[in-house]
Amino acid sequence: MSAGTTMPAELAPATTAPAGTALVGGGRKRRRRRARTPLVIASAVVVAAAAGAAVAVGADGRTGGTAASGGLPPATAQVTRQTLVDSESFDGELGYGATHSATLRTAGTLTSLAATGSQVTRGKPLFAVDDAKVVLLYGSLPAYRTLGPGMSGADVRQFEQNLKALGYTGFTVDDDYTSATADAVRHWQEDLGLPETGRVELGRVVYADGAVRVDSHKAELGDPAQPGQAVLSYTGTARVVTVSLAVDDERLAKRGAKVSVSLPNGKEVPGTITGTETVIETGSGGAGGSSEPETKIEVTVTVADPKALTGFEQASAKVAFTAAERPDVLTVPVAALLALAEGGYGVQLVEGASTRIVAVETGLFASGRVEVSGAELAEGATVGMPT
Repeated sequence: MSAGTTMPAELAPATTAPAGTALVGGGRKRRRRRARTPLVIASAVVVAAAAGAAVAVGADGRTGGTAASGGLPPATAQVTRQTLVDSESFDGELGYGATHSATLRTAGTLTSLAATGSQVTRGKPLFAVDDAKVVLLYGSLPAYRTLGPGMSGADVRQFEQNLKALGYTGFTVDDDYTSATADAVRHWQEDLGLPETGRVELGRVVYADGAVRVDSHKAELGDPAQPGQAVLSYTGTARVVTVSLAVDDERLAKRGAKVSVSLPNGKEVPGTITGTETVIETGSGGAGGSSEPETKIEVTVTVADPKALTGFEQASAKVAFTAAERPDVLTVPVAALLALAEGGYGVQLVEGASTRIVAVETGLFASGRVEVSGAELAEGATVGMPT
C-alpha cells in the first residue's frame, strides 16, 4: 500500500490467510457523538474461481494474472472513475454560536439589564451600574485601561473607529488620543447622560466582534456589582450550527472548509466552517462521571441558506465533515477486493467469457467503494463480485 493510504482495519491482509480467501468484515468501536460513514465490507468468506483454486497473479505481482476456472462470477460491477469522499459525521446544535460573558469592571449596584433574547448593536447599552450605562462597541481587543489625552495604542484606534462609526467627528482616527478625541468623547458622554470627563473609564464599554444577542442574565437588578462579576451572557445574532470535536479530530476543523448539515426535518443543506475555538469543558463529576476538565474544539458552521434554519430554535443536527478526498480516481466496490496468497489485494477481471485475477494498489475507502490502481485496470472494466 502506498504512503497516505487510508484502509479500514477490517481489510488488513493476514499473512496466514489461505489462497483464494477474500475478506471478512468486522465492527469497529465508535466514539460518543461520532458516526462515521459506514463502509460496505464483504461479510462472507469468498472463494475465487472454483473451490480450492488459489488466488495468485503473475511472477511480477502486477501484470498478466492467472486465468480462473469454474465459470463466470455470480455478479459483476464496473470500474468507475470518480471523486471519492470519506466523510465523518458528528452531532451539532442549532443556535446562535458560542456564548460569551460580559463582566463588571467597577463596583456599584446593577440598575439595568438588556432583555434576554434582545439584540444589542454598537453604541447601545448592555447594562448599567449606578444608572451609568455600559455600552457595546465593536472590536477584538478587550478594554483593559482607562483612555485619556496623551495616551496611544491599538486600543485608542479601536475606540476612535467606533466613535467615528457612531457619527462623531472633529478628530483623526489613529493610535493617538488627542484633545480633539477628548472633545468628541464629551459629546458622546453627553448623549449617554454620563459625566462629561473626556476620558473613557475602564468598564464603560464592552467589545464584541459585532452585534450580540443577549442569551441569559447572570445577575439580577439591584444586585451589588463587584469587579469580575458576570452580568449576562451573549452570542452572535446569526443562526449557526455548533459542533464540539475531540482534539484528535482537529484536522477536520479547517476554517473555510465545506460541510453538509442534516436538519431535524431530514433536509440536507451545504455549510461552511466559519470559526473554530479551543474550549475547556469542566467535567460533570458525580457517579460514573469524570470531574477532570476536557479540551474540545468548538466549530461554528454557517449554512449557505439561513432561511433553511427557520422554525428551529434550539435543536440538534448532523454535520458531515470531509475527512479525505481523492479526485478523479478509479474505484470498485469494496466487496470486489480479494486477498492474494502472496500478500496485498487483487480483483477478478471479467473479459468476455473468461476471467483473471490481477493485483491492485488500494487507496481511500469510502461509501462502500475503494480507490484502486494498477496497470491492468481501466475505467469501464468489469470485475467479479462474490455471492
